[in-house]
Amino acid sequence: MDDEDRPRPKGDAASRLGAEDLAPYSRAELDERIALLEAEIARVRAHRDKAADHMAAANALFSKPAS
Repeated sequence: MDDEDRPRPKGDAASRLGAEDLAPYSRAELDERIALLEAEIARVRAHRDKAADHMAAANALFSKPAS
């Protein structure tokens, strides 16, 4: 069974991050965390957009032409 076919575990990384206590972090650590999260958001958006472009190209290639 491929990893992609397996159900996602409950409590994904984003959920765990959202539940984490931020009190122990310094302001500098929080700034670094924000920068890392913003970079991850940009990476996920780019992947999402690439997947949408790929799907649109596949649909255009394989869909039946309008009569």
